[in-house]
Amino acid sequence: MIPRPSLPELFPDFHPEWILAEDADLIVVDKPAGLSTHAPEADRIDDVVTRLRAFLRGRGDAEAYLGIHQRLDRDTSGVLLFTRRREANAAVARQFEGRTVQKTYVAAVSGFGDRAPRGTLRHRLVPAPGGAMRAIAEAGAGREDRGARREDRGARREDRGARREDRGAGREDRGAGGQERAAGGALAITRYRLLERRGDRALLELRPETGRTHQLRVQLASIGLPIVGDPLYGGAEAPRLLLHAAELRLDHPATGASAAFRSQLPAAFEAWLADAPADPYAGGVAAVERAMREAAERRYAVARAGDTTAFRLVHGAGDGLPSLSVDLYGEHLVVALFGASEGEPGAPPRDVVLDAAHRLGARGVYLKVRPKHASVIVDARREEFAPRHAVRGESAPEELTIFEHGLPYKVRLGDGLSTGIFLDQRENRRRVRELARGARVLNLFAYTGAFTVAAVAGGARESVTVDVSRGAIAWARENLDAIGADAAAHVVVEADVFPWLKAAAQAGQRFDLIVLDPPSFATTKKSRFSAASDFGALAALAFRLLAPGGRLLACTNHRGIARAKFRRHLHEAAREAGCDVVQMKDLPDPVDFPSEPGMEAHLKSVLATVGAPAARAGAARAGASAKGAPAARAGASAKGAPAAKGAPARGARRGAAAPARAPRRGAR
Repeated sequence: MIPRPSLPELFPDFHPEWILAEDADLIVVDKPAGLSTHAPEADRIDDVVTRLRAFLRGRGDAEAYLGIHQRLDRDTSGVLLFTRRREANAAVARQFEGRTVQKTYVAAVSGFGDRAPRGTLRHRLVPAPGGAMRAIAEAGAGREDRGARREDRGARREDRGARREDRGAGREDRGAGGQERAAGGALAITRYRLLERRGDRALLELRPETGRTHQLRVQLASIGLPIVGDPLYGGAEAPRLLLHAAELRLDHPATGASAAFRSQLPAAFEAWLADAPADPYAGGVAAVERAMREAAERRYAVARAGDTTAFRLVHGAGDGLPSLSVDLYGEHLVVALFGASEGEPGAPPRDVVLDAAHRLGARGVYLKVRPKHASVIVDARREEFAPRHAVRGESAPEELTIFEHGLPYKVRLGDGLSTGIFLDQRENRRRVRELARGARVLNLFAYTGAFTVAAVAGGARESVTVDVSRGAIAWARENLDAIGADAAAHVVVEADVFPWLKAAAQAGQRFDLIVLDPPSFATTKKSRFSAASDFGALAALAFRLLAPGGRLLACTNHRGIARAKFRRHLHEAAREAGCDVVQMKDLPDPVDFPSEPGMEAHLKSVLATVGAPAARAGAARAGASAKGAPAARAGASAKGAPAAKGAPARGARRGAAAPARAPRRGAR
């Protein structure tokens, strides 16, 4: 079954307003930040070239030819030129290769101080670890900088001389073996001019005379002026890289006349220069709608992949709208407000947000309210926290099927604070699907069994799905039945995870792949769980059940656990369990869950692979504290696995009979 795209009008192939100029020979666009010029992966659909070609075909141009002569880094915005006819390539290529094309950029920097308002940067660029570049200053560069303080007349003479010199360098670059690079890196020359300065903040005009990888970024960083929003080179925090291709000048390939193409400086530059705290909600419905549409644009690849109908549309401060998330489920939206109550400082204005969301074209909008202190939530289904019906537009069916990478999952948009699936785990479920072929899989704190569905679809030979909530585990069975999973091979167990793990170890159970994604906090009448204090013990129990060569996918969305600390917990847990970890790999978040600038991602995911069991006393003691396997719930136990007693929850997931996972600001 091919899922119907979610709100396709929200994700057009290309926005016509991005086109700055177009004729028979050229098309010039205003590239937004966040879009690659041309993706190297064949299956990527969200780069400028692929999207622009789709747009041109939609206009009736069957060939939709685009000649690529210029590239911009993904996070750089501004003028990007393509040829529209093969006959125009030679004339344009000569100008780019001969470096007679004049490129002008604007960059935001801090700490400009008393530097000269003009200067020339001359470096040799060499590769550095992590995909970065390193700049080595050329001898005499300082003298050029001092000379640049003289009148513009001298600067123009230097410009002309540098062009001649760099054309020669270009010929060396293209020579056999790239001798110039081998001799000490690629020559990079950039002219800068101060445009505006307010206090310690400044906007610089940059004119590169060469075209090297990360040239502007690494050269400015090398003189202590990293571009704002550039973490790779130590730039100050900002929502985006503040580098913009403002102008491109060249001779038109057909007429030979000089042509200039300009892009307006994005508002983010002025906002940063002003250094004034901005309230993203102050502009009312129109401003919030615009911010939501900009966030939606960054989800183009997910929305247009053709196999996924549910994902996050807005992720709080990572998308410039703090204390707010917006999730898309088919034709409906779910808006979540975090933290302060309505009317308190910092709280998003509820009606403004809901009206803006509805204007995106959704059939209906649901609301979830997650207070700063989750302990105030006694019943997550109360109308004040989670109205049962849509608060704007039409309500969805009580049970709705969404798709993720082609797999169906049942969700309930009006059933409390949770919907039945954690959207931030989409890419981890894809990884589980890829790893599961022929494996015996254990899914702990399984909630509605989404990880198990992915494992079964990937070819898992057996699986055990464990959760303390009777309602959640019944929901998991429905999800598995929907994909035709064999109930005998893929069983669901209603049980408290801790005693179940101890009994499983005592019974000698082993699994090839274990998924461990507990809540940050959970409380029942008889027990409490905190990931901060209890995750290590939990992980040690899970490690004891891994078969040699097995893998543990461990996750937490507890903001108090940093990624480095999380990895330490896992290493210590493996040692306690007597496991030899041969690889521990950090896994990235999905693109629709961007982290807040300067903050670590809310979800930490690690895939640990173990080798042969270590000869440790801890391994011999595995499960020693368990006093036998708990008794079975009706028909729930796995082949050879301990049956489950209805023990009180430790880290219970949401469900009809279980407490909700404590909501975290900007999290799930």
